[in-house]
Amino acid sequence: MNERNILVVAHAKREETVHAALRVIGALREAGAIPVIPAADRAELTEADERFHTIPVLGEDVATHDLELAIVLGGDGTILRAAEMVRGSDAPVLGINMGHVGFLAEIDRDDMDAAVHRVIARDYEVEERLALSVRVKDAAGAVVYETWALNEATVEKASRERMIEVVVEIDGRPLSSFGCDGMVVSTPTGSTAYNFSAGGPVIWPTVEAIAVVPLSAHALFAKPLVVGPEAAVAIEMLERTDGTGILWCDGRRSHELPRGARVVMRRSAEPVRLARLHPTAFTNRLVRKFQLPVEGWRGAS
Repeated sequence: MNERNILVVAHAKREETVHAALRVIGALREAGAIPVIPAADRAELTEADERFHTIPVLGEDVATHDLELAIVLGGDGTILRAAEMVRGSDAPVLGINMGHVGFLAEIDRDDMDAAVHRVIARDYEVEERLALSVRVKDAAGAVVYETWALNEATVEKASRERMIEVVVEIDGRPLSSFGCDGMVVSTPTGSTAYNFSAGGPVIWPTVEAIAVVPLSAHALFAKPLVVGPEAAVAIEMLERTDGTGILWCDGRRSHELPRGARVVMRRSAEPVRLARLHPTAFTNRLVRKFQLPVEGWRGAS
């Protein structure tokens, strides 16, 4: 029988989350599964509770491709961190929300024990989310950096007092050039994150598309765009830019962009896999997250 390695990712600085992680780990062990913790978290978790010291570590005791699933205790930020850890494997990510309502978390902490039992029983579905492949090319056209994003890739100004000059390209054709604070290129998953704050559209997860949203652009035509999922979006840092820019992916990975740099974003061949225990209408998530008023609704006809 193959070993069942389950990654457990928790916010080590929150006491209630550490206790929840110990409960999850105990339930996994009782069911015969092997709990695994991230190597980067081991010291902090062990400092919070010495029992974490005996748990196998990802990358040392267990390889990423040997994971069956990742259970994440936290909000969307922790889920994004876990998605980065399991990148390159088939392991889906199951988010258990420990704080505010998140769009990526599947269930709330009150349902945690039932969720672990369903993980053990393999009673869940896997939902694939569109991710972005991101490449940075220098002025000579050479690829100098590659990464990916689940939520968004942003090209931003590096200095607060200076804007950047960019030209936007869609599928190999230039669209417009202007000065701005930056550009957000978002997936449907990220449409309720930075894209939403920047005035971009909310995109239902079932819609495959890419949003392109300028940040404080100095131009008449600088509206949010929605392009097809197979479109290639490129943002070029024009030579007339006074200063440098920076690329951020999911707010976690960054790379400096000098003048002449070109960032190309397109659909990744590798989606992000989320474990789902039960279907939840995305409309309900929006209402809960943003506390939208729905009083007076008479029900579906």
